[in-house]
Amino acid sequence: MIDDKDKLILEELQENCKKSTKEIAKKLKTPVSTVYLRIKKLEKKGVIKRYTSIVDGKYLEKGTTAFILVSFVSRLPGINHNLSQRDIAEKIAKFPEVQEVHIISGDWDILIKVKGRDTEEIGKFVVDKLRGIEGIDKTLTCMTFGTAKETLKIPL
Repeated sequence: MIDDKDKLILEELQENCKKSTKEIAKKLKTPVSTVYLRIKKLEKKGVIKRYTSIVDGKYLEKGTTAFILVSFVSRLPGINHNLSQRDIAEKIAKFPEVQEVHIISGDWDILIKVKGRDTEEIGKFVVDKLRGIEGIDKTLTCMTFGTAKETLKIPL
């Protein structure tokens, strides 16, 4: 179970995962050893999956973001087995351009977030890679004009 003290620790780590145990303990007015043990417990339970940095893609020539909706067909002519939505999502997830892949409800089956240098690079990804996956029926690409908020932080 996650208590209020764990949530406070998680808030601090989500804000800055490089913050030391000592800094967190001082801010929360809690012994360093307690904070250390709680962090280790959260890691062991899988609450904390990993520590990462958020990089601004524009400095790496990957400043263009697109969201792509995908629909798929489970049966294709000449194929004796059904294609799985989950299998297709896992194939999509292997491409380096892809940041997120979600299986969704509604008229579309999969939502993808990609980053690229520009619209041309994202277009090549869609035409040359994504549409080459067996079972993908159609796609709808939504290019972003700007980003008001982008975070991995989960509100606690």
